[in-house]
Formats: sequence, C-alpha cells, structure tokens
Amino acid sequence: MTTASHLSAQSTQPAQLAATRDPAKRSWLAAANDAACDFPIQNLPFGIFSDPLNDAPRAGVAIGDAIVDLAALQAAGLLSVAGDADVFSRPALNAFIALGRDEWRSVRVQLSALLDAECPTLREHAALRARVLVPMRDATMHLPVDIPGYTDFYSSKEHATNVGSMFRDPKNALLPNWSEMPIGYNGRASSVVVTGTPVRRPMGQLKLPDAERPIYGACRKLDIELETGFIIGRGNALGEPVACDEAEDHIFGMVLLNDWSARDIQQWEYVPLGPFNAKTFATTISAWVVTLDALEPFRVSQPEQSPEPLAYLRHEGRHAFDISLEVTLRPEGVDKPTTICRTNFKYMYWTMAQQLAHHTVSGCNTRVGDLMGSGTISGPTPDSFGSLLELTWNGARPLSIEGGGTRTFIVDGDELALAGWCQGAGYRVGFGACVGKILPASAGKGGA
Repeated sequence: MTTASHLSAQSTQPAQLAATRDPAKRSWLAAANDAACDFPIQNLPFGIFSDPLNDAPRAGVAIGDAIVDLAALQAAGLLSVAGDADVFSRPALNAFIALGRDEWRSVRVQLSALLDAECPTLREHAALRARVLVPMRDATMHLPVDIPGYTDFYSSKEHATNVGSMFRDPKNALLPNWSEMPIGYNGRASSVVVTGTPVRRPMGQLKLPDAERPIYGACRKLDIELETGFIIGRGNALGEPVACDEAEDHIFGMVLLNDWSARDIQQWEYVPLGPFNAKTFATTISAWVVTLDALEPFRVSQPEQSPEPLAYLRHEGRHAFDISLEVTLRPEGVDKPTTICRTNFKYMYWTMAQQLAHHTVSGCNTRVGDLMGSGTISGPTPDSFGSLLELTWNGARPLSIEGGGTRTFIVDGDELALAGWCQGAGYRVGFGACVGKILPASAGKGGA
C-alpha cells in the first residue's frame, strides 16, 4: 500500500502547497466537485467529530459530504506527522496545531494528494474508504479547539460609525482612539459553543428609560453580531510582542462567529468598563477551521487607513480576504428562512495581523487555540449591516420576514444562521454552518 511518508514536513515545497489550491483540481468524491459545495478539495478544513460507530471525538477534515477520519488515516499508514505523534485521536485540534505550520502544510499536501481524482489509493479500495470516510450526515460536530482565551474586537468602521451615530453625535460617531488602534475587550472563553448548540435568552439588569432604578429580567433586545474569528496557531511568550509583519504566521485558520449580544443589558452595564453580562452568555462558532493556506487565493487589499497607523501596526502587502457573508433568520414553525444581511469580510478596517500585533504589544502572551473575534462586520449599504441593532436602527425600522410578521430584535424560537464562503472559478471555499436557536430565559434565583 502506498504511504504518504515521502510528503513529510521537511520535504513540503511551495509548489506542492500551491498545487493544493489549483482551481482545476478535482476529487474522486463527486460531492466535492459540486460548484456550490463548501468543502471542495481546495478547502480541506479541520474539525473535531464523533459518529455512531465511534463516539470518541477526534480530528477530521471535511471533503464534499464526508469527513476524513485523520486518526484512522494515520493508523492505516497513509498520513504522516512529525515523530508519528498521536495528535488526531484527541478531542481538540490543539496538539496538532502545536506541531507548527510546516506540519499543517504537510498534512494539507498529503490529504490533497490522497483525495485527488487521479490517486487510486483510496478511490479503488472500498474497505479502506469505509474505515477512513464518515458521512457528514452521521457525524456529531464538537468545538474544534480547546479555547484558553477569547478576545473580541471592534474593527468595522461602518459598524462603529453606525453605533456611534445611533447613540452619540453622528458628526463625531467615531471616538478619537478608534482610528488609531484596534479596539477590543477580553471575552469569556467558557461560553463559546459550537454550531447547533441552543442559546438561552440571558437574564440581567435592565434600566428602562423612565425608571429611577434598574429591574431584573429577561433581555428584551437580543441581537446577533456577524463576525469571523481566527485561531492562534503559535503563541508568543509573555513580554514578547508579535510583529505585525509576522502576525499571520501565528494564525492557524478562521471560523464564523456569532457573538450574541444583549443590547439592553449592555446599555446599562457598559460604562465605564465595557460589556460584561451582555456578552458572556454565549458565543457560537462554526465547526470547521478554514486554514489561511486555503484562503490564500482570496487575499485582497484592506481599506485605506487614515491616519497612517503607528509603526507597530504597519504591514506591507494585502491582508484582507474576499469572504462573502450572510445571515438568515427563521422563526419557529416557518420552513423558509429570511436573509437579513449580506456583507463581506474585506470591508474590515483593521486586519487580523493588526489585531494580533496590538493585542500583544503590551507583552500579553497568547496560547495555541486562543480565539480572536473580528467584531461585527458591516458593509456600506443598509442590507450589509451585521447586527439587528443596525439593520432595524435600534428597533425603529422593523424587518419583514418570511411567514409574516416583523423583527426588531430576536424572539424566542428564532434560529439564526451565519454563512460564509470565498468564490473561486467553479468552486467555493466555505465555512459550513454557524447556527443557534434561541430558547426562553430561565429566571433562576435572580432578584425581583
């Protein structure tokens, strides 16, 4: 049987890596060649899954409508990693990610070769295919990484301008520091959940407009925030900042991210230190991590930045990505969802590299698996705003939805779904689902 040991990290060449992104490349899995499939052979995103025949969470790669069981593939002698490390049978990708970028690329090249239409190794061996391929429909997806820390940024100029215009003077919508650095705050890693996990409406303090004191109750202005997130692939030591030009070397890949937001709780609590309970109750991410190597063909120039950033935030070249993004809302009992937003990641003012450079400039250390949220991604037109707060202008402009009725903010039973993809010539590199359904609040033992 042919093994993949000759494609070890030491021998992976730029030409081999570039070949994995060839738009003409096709797989022997027919579903992967569908132009509308999120997971063609050019993508090969990583995730953690289990299935009815093996309930142990383990590493896999999405291809077409199937998952390649990386642990089974390694056991069959068809996948090589440094030192034959047992990294694919773990319930998180962290151990594999920690092997480093050379190993990520080696595994990508090996998988691309095995799944290529011209390679008979798996194509012609039904018993072997049965061991290493799992139908997606039978799989349960888990959080792809163990997340030591979570940071959320505020990096869309359109979003920040909309929010500033809504709640402050429209002529001075952006605070002076916004154009000088990527604004962010430390979020709550423990409440990051994988797509499909129901989200319970949060309880908290609400300050009604004419009331002297706050009340305790369920959030009345529950919202989404359409975001992406990136996963740290190489940490930095405490006291050693990451240079902006080197920051992308520290990024393993990207996910879709919905940073659910309780706008009324936030409005009361955020002065003077920012969001707290309004954000901590849940953040949903997609199950598949799309690597920067898969996204490379879709790299574009970031928006012009004025004033020119300080030296530690400068980088040469193109650092944005052309990722189309959509949000749909489906009320309970309604079959057809309503698309409420269409936007693009390329609009983001501050890049991922700048976010990471700023995050670490103080000497803050990062760790493998850390999650960094982009902040709400809004575009230049009203239908491209990445939150209901903006789409309905804080409830003043209700949205019409399929099945009748309108929405200003999310009601119980609503299902919100994020989608994202890069469009290639006859193929797309997609992120898969990022879905959450809202359950009613649980009053618990809160005060009256």
